[in-house]
Amino acid sequence: MTAHQTPEPPTESRPPAVPDVLAPARLGPLELRNRVIKAATYEGLSHRSLVTKDLVDFHVGYARGGVGMTTVAYCAVAKEGRTDRHQIYWTDEAMPGLRVLTEAVHAEGAAVAAQIGHAGPVANPKGNGAPALSPSRHFHATTVSVAQEASLDDIRRVTEAHAEAARRAVEAGFDAVEVHLGHNYLASSFLSPRVNRRTDAYGGSLANRARLAREVMRAVYDAVGGRIAVIAKMNMDDGVPGGFWLDEAIPVVQWLEQDGTVDALEMTAGSSLLNPMYLFKGDAPLREFAAVMPQPMKLGVKLVGSRFLHSYPYRDAFLLEDARQIRAAVKLPMILLGGITGKPVMDRAMSEGFEFVAMARALLREPDLVNRLREDASTPSLCIHCNKCMPTNFTGTRCVLVDRATTRRETWGTPDGYVA
Repeated sequence: MTAHQTPEPPTESRPPAVPDVLAPARLGPLELRNRVIKAATYEGLSHRSLVTKDLVDFHVGYARGGVGMTTVAYCAVAKEGRTDRHQIYWTDEAMPGLRVLTEAVHAEGAAVAAQIGHAGPVANPKGNGAPALSPSRHFHATTVSVAQEASLDDIRRVTEAHAEAARRAVEAGFDAVEVHLGHNYLASSFLSPRVNRRTDAYGGSLANRARLAREVMRAVYDAVGGRIAVIAKMNMDDGVPGGFWLDEAIPVVQWLEQDGTVDALEMTAGSSLLNPMYLFKGDAPLREFAAVMPQPMKLGVKLVGSRFLHSYPYRDAFLLEDARQIRAAVKLPMILLGGITGKPVMDRAMSEGFEFVAMARALLREPDLVNRLREDASTPSLCIHCNKCMPTNFTGTRCVLVDRATTRRETWGTPDGYVA
C-alpha cells in the first residue's frame, strides 16, 4: 500500500441468510420445489397390501396443496414387518399401483418418498400370520402377543430386505426413501437398552446396539445412493425410563454422518411399543382408539390404555429443543418434525439451521395449507391437536373435524377404487 492509498475498512462478517422455506431446495440428488414435507402418517388406505385409488388421491391432495414432497407410510420391507395386514410391502403385485401413485404426485409438481422399515416388536403377528421380531423376547400388551428374538439369519434377511425395498422404490418412481429407525420399530428397538437385552454383537454397548441401524443404512445407500435421496428417521428419546435417549442419539447420528449413508436426518421421539403418545403431544383419545381397534388390541386398550396412552402438553415446535442439540452435533441436512403449524414456526426452524420441515396433523386438517401460506404468511393452522385423527388410521386417516363424506369425495376418491 502506498502513502496515498486509503486502507479498506475491515470486512464485516455477516450471518448466513436464512433460507426461504417456500423456495426450492436440494435434498441429496433431489430438487424440491420448497422445503415443506408431508410427514409419514399411516394412511390406512391400502387394501390387501395394494395401492388403492383412495391412497393415490390422499397423496395427490397434498401435492396439489403445495408441499415439496409427500411421504407414503408405511411400506414394510417384509410381510412380518407390517403393523396392519393391509399395509403395503414390496411385492410384484404392489408395484403397478405404486407407479400410478408416484406418477400422479409428480403430475402435480411434487416429489414423493416411501417410508420403508420393519416394525419389529410393534408388528401385528395375528394379521401377518407370522411372529413379530425383536432384539429380545418381548410381550406387547396391546396385541397381547410375544415377539420372538431375532436370529442372526433374521437380521441378515431384514437388512437385505431394506436394500431390496429401496431398489424397488427407485423402480416405482419414488424420489426418496425414508428409513424408519424410530418408535421402537425393529432398528429402534435394537438401539433401546430397555428392549435390547442381547449379549452378542448386536447388544450391550451403544456401538453394538447401533450396529443394525448402521448396517441397514449402509445397505440402503449402497443400493440407491445418488439415484434418489436417503433420509433416516431416528429417535432422540423413546419417552420411557431406561430407553434410548438424546445422550446416545448424538453419537449414533455422528456415526451415520461418518458412514456417509444419509442425505438428511429427521429426528423423532416416542415408542409405538411402550409410549406412543410421547411423539404427538396433546390429549390421548382413548375412547376413539378403543372404538375402532380390532381384537386383541381393543382388549389391550381397555385393560391398559390409561397406562399406555398418556396425554402430554402441546406446544408448537415441541421437538425443537432436543433436535437443536442434534443440529449442533452434525452437518447433515436436517428436517424438523413436531408441531410445525405455520409460517412463523417454519421460519424459526430455518433460522436455527434446519433445512426442511415436516408437517403431519396440520396438513391432515388442511391439505392446501402450504398454498395458502404462500398467499398469506399469516394464515393460521386450524389444527387443534385433539389427536382424534390418530384412531382413524384403521378406517382411513383423516381429520375428524372435516366432514368425512366431503373429504373422501374430494380428496381420496371412491372407497372401492383399487389400483392393481
